[in-house]
Amino acid sequence: MARSFSMISPSSTSSSVAALVLNGAANWWDDVNASPLWQDWIFHVLSGLFGLVSAVALIQLIRIECRVPEYGWTTQKVFHFLNFLVNGVRSTVFVFRRDVQLMKPEIVQHILLDMPALAFFTTYALLVLFWAEIYYQARGVSTDGLRPSFYTINVVVYAVQIALWLFLWWKPVQVVLALSKLFFAGVSLFAALGFLLYGGRLFLMLQRFPVESKGRRKKLQEVGYVTTICFACFLIRCIMMCFNAFDKSADLDVLNHPILNFLYYLLVEILPSSLVLFILRKLPPKRGITQYHPIH
Repeated sequence: MARSFSMISPSSTSSSVAALVLNGAANWWDDVNASPLWQDWIFHVLSGLFGLVSAVALIQLIRIECRVPEYGWTTQKVFHFLNFLVNGVRSTVFVFRRDVQLMKPEIVQHILLDMPALAFFTTYALLVLFWAEIYYQARGVSTDGLRPSFYTINVVVYAVQIALWLFLWWKPVQVVLALSKLFFAGVSLFAALGFLLYGGRLFLMLQRFPVESKGRRKKLQEVGYVTTICFACFLIRCIMMCFNAFDKSADLDVLNHPILNFLYYLLVEILPSSLVLFILRKLPPKRGITQYHPIH
């Protein structure tokens, strides 16, 4: 008896405890996912967070308009307006998330869940456009083709996505749904590379100049932080959409994955938007100062 008792080693006991902990965590995850109460609570938390980001963007837009109303719709104002719009729509969708899941035809669900993601791409592509303009202007290169290219890229992205939605409506098969998700994964990767290319170029260009003033140091930090945040968020979205296309356990368009939804939207939209709005919170110069550079 003593011999058999002594054979129970500390390592086997630790393994058993670890297995119990992992099993309990797995059960907790499944219990939360299967609970309508937890589903509604998590979706309402997401709605509140999106609503908060939307309100902050609106307040910042109003502050900018009060500061420089004579400049019309600058890039900075459009950026904050789109942030307000995207996060406001997301907030509304998550308030009625259970009702959205019951909508017929099913294509309506996909449009309501995916269209804000397309608008999010357009919103942050504006930053890439703005940085590309600054970079080429500083190097004495013409920027005439940048804005037409920006509009063309967005038109192509929306046209392809709408075509995929129409095809999915006509013939709702899993292959088309997977193609739609893979297409948006590709769009997200394209956005991530855009931030890496032009944000990185602008950062390196600013770094080469002598950093003499606090304002220049702050601008260098802003570009570095925003580039890192946006590159990471679009890369995470790309990876998640690839899993979403092929793995049912990573499906974001269902009610019974509320924890996955919370983590996904927190990492790819709520946190990036909040951080970027905070970093770019500086208001334009007051009236009477002739040079006004949007999105400082």
